[in-house]
Amino acid sequence: MLAPRDAGSRTKKVRFMEMSIRSLKPTDADALWRINEEGLPGVGQVSSQALEALLEMSELSLGAVVAGQLEGFVICLLPGTSYGSPNYGWFNARYREFLYVDRIAVGQSARGLGLGSALYRRVIGHAETRSWPVAAEVSLEPPNPGSLRFHGRFSFDRVGELAHPTQRVAMLLRAAQPLA
Repeated sequence: MLAPRDAGSRTKKVRFMEMSIRSLKPTDADALWRINEEGLPGVGQVSSQALEALLEMSELSLGAVVAGQLEGFVICLLPGTSYGSPNYGWFNARYREFLYVDRIAVGQSARGLGLGSALYRRVIGHAETRSWPVAAEVSLEPPNPGSLRFHGRFSFDRVGELAHPTQRVAMLLRAAQPLA
């Protein structure tokens, strides 16, 4: 059960909600696209076909389901795939092993319920069983201070920066945490 944080001026959400996490399927592509669109500009804009292709090359792709509806997702890749993202390429050129968080997004109506944190705990758990670092990037221009704070809570460190024509991103890495 998840208890939502105080929604402030937003409409109060149901006090306690059932949330589950499951593997994503190609048939989820349209729902992923909807959630991704609601996350703009914090996530890159892509088509549902591109999301389906990402699922096919992913190492880990999970969805958060609330009240029977997919409301959040994370898609992660390993090094060496054919993915053409320059951000992914930056990590590929510098690290031999990593689990790359290509995107994480939560639908607007489910924000503040802890779905992003629940998904990241699963990503980190998956990486820890293999002693892999977790790689991600966060936009600096346009700024995304909420995402920087979020990644800081999960012990990500800034390991570089990459400039694009209309964007600048901080490259983040959570060091491998081998199981004791």
